[in-house]
Amino acid sequence: MPDRLSRRAFGGLAVALALGGCARRWPKGANGEEQRLNFYNWDTYTGETTLADFQAATGVEVNMSHYANNDELFARLRAGNPGYDVIVPSNEFVTRLQISGMLSPLDHARIPNRANLAPEFVNVAYDPGRRWSMPYTWLALGIGYRKSRVDGVPDSWKWVLDSDRYSGRIGLLAEGDDLIRLGARYLGHSVNAVTPAVMEEVTQLLIRQKRHVKLFHHDEGQDLLAAGEIDLVVEYNGDIAQVIAEDDDLAFVVPREGTLFNSDCLCVPAGAPRPDNAHRFINFLLDAKVGAEITRTIRYPTPNAAALALMPEEYRANPAIFPSGPAMARSEYGRFQSIAHIRAVEEAITRVMAA
Repeated sequence: MPDRLSRRAFGGLAVALALGGCARRWPKGANGEEQRLNFYNWDTYTGETTLADFQAATGVEVNMSHYANNDELFARLRAGNPGYDVIVPSNEFVTRLQISGMLSPLDHARIPNRANLAPEFVNVAYDPGRRWSMPYTWLALGIGYRKSRVDGVPDSWKWVLDSDRYSGRIGLLAEGDDLIRLGARYLGHSVNAVTPAVMEEVTQLLIRQKRHVKLFHHDEGQDLLAAGEIDLVVEYNGDIAQVIAEDDDLAFVVPREGTLFNSDCLCVPAGAPRPDNAHRFINFLLDAKVGAEITRTIRYPTPNAAALALMPEEYRANPAIFPSGPAMARSEYGRFQSIAHIRAVEEAITRVMAA
């Protein structure tokens, strides 16, 4: 396993470095494109040999750079694509990028490995027919905790959002939209029914709880938990699964009220300079053996059924990676609502942080 860093934890590199080698003369392949590809991705979110294996198979060298969150990705592309060929936005941002004219439609004929996808990922609400994206991973937010420091299983969002019981030992996500939606779910609302009244209710809840929260983290919660800096943390299942593999005093639970699902997706941004290489790369990542090698490294749930079949039982039966039970049935994918909603979330979180 690589150094333990969340897929969201590492900041973006400078574009000049990210798209390094721009002055270099690159040979062209049989498709007429330069034998390179610029991949804009979360950190530590490929297998250990994925990029080298693609180059060995195709002759195309992959230059990968990183961003810390979807907002950074969106901001980078808003002024025009600086040269990226493949990006990995989360489901809501697939919608937002698409309606903003910032994605190119996919040519399914050039992605035959899409046949490896599990049926539930073939046609999704945020991208009907998969016209703009192919799924890379899926994620569920929950509570990671240290069993020896917590009395019982924290099976409700109340433990971290509405209680002083573990004051000063709680870590919450800094990503405002996720936090607001989890608060709405705790209060009995759909994560996609955050009206102004619900948002105000959640904002007041978070303001009251803030004095009991040690920190709002940028998705490095698994490391803070492993280091003993906090005892309960809102985090993604794959991140907590990484640290559970090294410390059996740690555990993960999806609270009984249900949670927020996410899915990170492979897309070709508008203006990609090497669209054929981009399709070849996406198809490569959806290969069964390649997908399994990625999954063994990052330990996130895979939507690739053919890759899943190659994984050991230790992975397929891991309750942190694949949580189950009634709480999962109450969980939802978030939907992009509107720019006005995003601004309202930003204002709400600013109030929480300033309180």
